Amino acid sequence: MTFRLVCVGRNAPTGASPPATLSPSQASRTRKQVSPAGFIPFIREYSSVTKLYVGNLPFTATEEAVRALFAKHGTVEKVTLIVDRDTGRPRGFGFVEMSNADASRAMQALNATDFDGRALKVSEAQERERSGGGGRGGPRRY
Repeated sequence: MTFRLVCVGRNAPTGASPPATLSPSQASRTRKQVSPAGFIPFIREYSSVTKLYVGNLPFTATEEAVRALFAKHGTVEKVTLIVDRDTGRPRGFGFVEMSNADASRAMQALNATDFDGRALKVSEAQERERSGGGGRGGPRRY
């Protein structure tokens, strides 16, 4: 379930051009909306789905097996097991998306439980900080 919150905020001075990514018809409508008072609406989505980190998975684990394990505690929206880009082998962790209430229940029930001989680590996933790219460190040279 996704909720949308529509807010109105000041975007630019009166008469300013709309962003270049809009189609001409959208731009004319936006320009008309912006010009009088300099305000345009923006939309922010809030989700009632929680993403769980599942660590210490056995390398033989499949998405179906993980889905079946978590489905005992609620509706599973999505399962993603992470694999190594170079070798294609499982990395031993993944993510499960469930509704907030189901995710909380599953986290409490499954953290530190045995799954194919390994003690699972289940917690709420944290957003990763995105680096500027490049991947090799050091300043960018031109």
